Amino acid sequence: MQGAAATIVLPRLPPAIPRSGISDSARLALRQWFGDVDRRLAQAYAENQPVHCLVESRALAVEALLRHVWTAVIGDQSPMALYAAGGFGRRELFPHSDVDLLVLCEAQPTGSTARSLETLFACLWDLGLRPGHAVRTVAQCCDIAAQDISVYTSLLDARHLAGSHAHSAALFALLRDDDLCTPQHFLDAKRAEQAQRHARYNDTAYNLEPNIKEGPGGLRSLQLIDWLSRRLFETSDWNDLCQRGLLADDEPSQLESARNVLWRIRFALHLLAGRAEERLLFDYQRELARRLGYLDEHAQNLAVEQFMQVYFRAAIAIERSSATFQQVCDEALTPHGLLEASPVDDQFIAIAGRLDAREPDLFERRPASVIDVFRVLAENAELSGLRAAAQRRLQAAMSRHGSELRGSADVHAAFLRLLRLGAPAVEAIARLSRFGVLAQYLPAFGEVVGRMQYDLFHVYTVDEHTLRVLRIVARFASAQTSREFALAHDLFVRIPRPELLLLAALFHDIAKGRGGDHSELGESDAREFCAQLGMVQTDIDTVAWLVRWHLLMSVTAQRQDITDADVVHRFAVNVAEWERLDLLYLLTCADIAGTSPKLWNSWKDRLLADLYVAARYVLRSGLERPPHAMEQVRDCQDAAMRELTQGQVDPVAIARIWADFPEESFLRYRPAQIAWQTAGIAQTPIEDLPLVLLHADSPRGGTEIFIYAEDRDGLFAAVTATLDRLHLNVQEARVVSARSGMSLDTFVVLDQRGKSLGEAGKLAELESSLREALLQRPYRATLARRSVARPLRHFQMSAQLEFRRDSSGRRTQVSVVCSDRPGLLATMAQVFREHRLRVHDARIATFGERVEDFFLLTDQHDAALTIDGEQSLREALRARIDTTSLPTLTSTKEMHASP
Repeated sequence: MQGAAATIVLPRLPPAIPRSGISDSARLALRQWFGDVDRRLAQAYAENQPVHCLVESRALAVEALLRHVWTAVIGDQSPMALYAAGGFGRRELFPHSDVDLLVLCEAQPTGSTARSLETLFACLWDLGLRPGHAVRTVAQCCDIAAQDISVYTSLLDARHLAGSHAHSAALFALLRDDDLCTPQHFLDAKRAEQAQRHARYNDTAYNLEPNIKEGPGGLRSLQLIDWLSRRLFETSDWNDLCQRGLLADDEPSQLESARNVLWRIRFALHLLAGRAEERLLFDYQRELARRLGYLDEHAQNLAVEQFMQVYFRAAIAIERSSATFQQVCDEALTPHGLLEASPVDDQFIAIAGRLDAREPDLFERRPASVIDVFRVLAENAELSGLRAAAQRRLQAAMSRHGSELRGSADVHAAFLRLLRLGAPAVEAIARLSRFGVLAQYLPAFGEVVGRMQYDLFHVYTVDEHTLRVLRIVARFASAQTSREFALAHDLFVRIPRPELLLLAALFHDIAKGRGGDHSELGESDAREFCAQLGMVQTDIDTVAWLVRWHLLMSVTAQRQDITDADVVHRFAVNVAEWERLDLLYLLTCADIAGTSPKLWNSWKDRLLADLYVAARYVLRSGLERPPHAMEQVRDCQDAAMRELTQGQVDPVAIARIWADFPEESFLRYRPAQIAWQTAGIAQTPIEDLPLVLLHADSPRGGTEIFIYAEDRDGLFAAVTATLDRLHLNVQEARVVSARSGMSLDTFVVLDQRGKSLGEAGKLAELESSLREALLQRPYRATLARRSVARPLRHFQMSAQLEFRRDSSGRRTQVSVVCSDRPGLLATMAQVFREHRLRVHDARIATFGERVEDFFLLTDQHDAALTIDGEQSLREALRARIDTTSLPTLTSTKEMHASP
């Protein structure tokens, strides 16, 4: 072996005998030879040999094998020719990569020629090559390439291996034929192809299980630079592109470094998976991190997180260079007449819809301009971005400025001017991040670039999550957003200083991965940075408070009973100010929605809005004390009575029903719910019980279910098992016992998409299934059996159980934190039934792979559990919900305590 792969010593092939054929013994010898090649390459990889040597060595070995088999089967005098294509054509072969081949011939093979090709390909399969092959004439190549840009691209990588050279000139002339594919058409087609490919991977390089070949920032993005440069500039040499001003001076080395990261990971991934696996699945991430030498530092900086951060940073570098190079190609193809400059302000000009500096040395001479250029873009929406030359000069200036940016008062002033644009500033901040300016200007942000959290709750890296939160904040400014974030839109348009919210969003997770409480560490960072910006102390305090308490509202809403006046009062006392309440609500909504596309739903929207309204009422009324329970009961009854009277419900029936309702009903349900329940009971004859009422799209957010049935053991278990069989997710459950022995239960459910049940057929099925379950004597809870989803299997943890008495001392609060799995709530409900426990309240919250559920329980005599009872329940729950057959995490991670 020669060239870059010379350091890898591979065994020699015996010389092939032309047209001798391949005997069985020869096939066995070749298969053993090829296996020996792969074993030596795997050993070389384990010895940390340069990965580019490995992939080229494998390609060279396959070339030698192909020539050997071609000579033996086809012979030296054939008019046909064998070409390598695709990655093989680029001499990039990984342990289980496909070997793409093209046979060129004068006419479609028939007879003995066709049979010899069949023998050739069958032999290659026998040897373990898995060839992908095509047999075509040059004319057929032309016709197919004209219709399919992927075929045209594959031909760009074609390289002669064996046989006649007679077709080469025609083939390569074909690729330069503008009648077949002009440079502009090629650029447009490859860009459209990339957009479709990225759309399949959520258009982000930050997925938790990225595809290192096809995803954004993957090897395809790197190859796109080569393909475009070869078609437009007739070279694929990065140093040549650099000398011609098409790449920045340091870009070839950066691209090579990023490519080597991806190649080393891909090589290891193929070896570990034993197949051509291109996805960094959870199944492999931990083991890959171990094999690549990463070690856990502490619970918030696991080896797998360090490993994935290296991957993500390489992907970011590749995607940034690929996008810039596409723009270079755009500008190279722009007609000269469209390149006339027009002034934008005293620093910048516009050329062909893109921004550039008036003077080439602006970014180096005036550091604040590296911020101002993005502000000007934000203020001129008609401009599509920076010109490629400006991007190159910006990157060069950033390298020269180094840490000086962080100490410049002018740069701080420029950043504050940008923030004060409000919503338009968000895309500018995203561009600052994309070009690496934000990481250099704000080192704490640089530390979380590409920083993943090894769980299923945070589906993006910390930097990508932060930018998504900022983008959602910007969406609050739009009236169109009011459908999804109605209250958020109303609040955002009236906040006096939106820069405070933007800064809080920028810093809320900036300390992730350092160890310790990221909220406290982030508060310190925010204070220091805001002081550098020259903000007044009250604004600094507001931003710092928001960062410190950015989880307060989501934790309160999702883990506590916000119909409890004491809960709302404690929350309002912590917030203390109306402006902080507005900003905290906006930040909380954006944080939840920006954590995962599946996390925000109508139930959370309503839950947070209810807490906001309740807290605002407390702030308006004063913080001295929460309202007395009897005041709440009277207020609820008065409001419910007004609604029922309008609905012409008999007052006598109302009085009779309310006499059976415990005081707890009027404290825990809203007037509209009391009216709905009361009307349903009043209109239902005794013989038609049990009663199941459905509110398809409840103001509570989700589909609300009200059950009025005989309060017998197992009711909660029977209902939850039924809901589980229907694939409905319980968000909230309230179980109240009437004085007459009836149960007044409500459940809020969402379907698997996080939506209410809008279809009449689904609602009818739900009502019928529940009535059937409630008519059983005794109640029966039949649990559905479903397997655990693949991603969940890698995030199993032992159940954490906590017991304590509620404020009255008469009920037991149980907190269950454990791994999610199908039917979990129904399983726990079954355990409660087996222990003859009564469920009075349930708060259900799922954060990726982690469940945090809260229950309020009593024994069958409506008393709190004894110590022995708690221990018995603890053991039973652990036995039923701990999945010992699944892998268990050894490290405890900081939980982003809801959103």
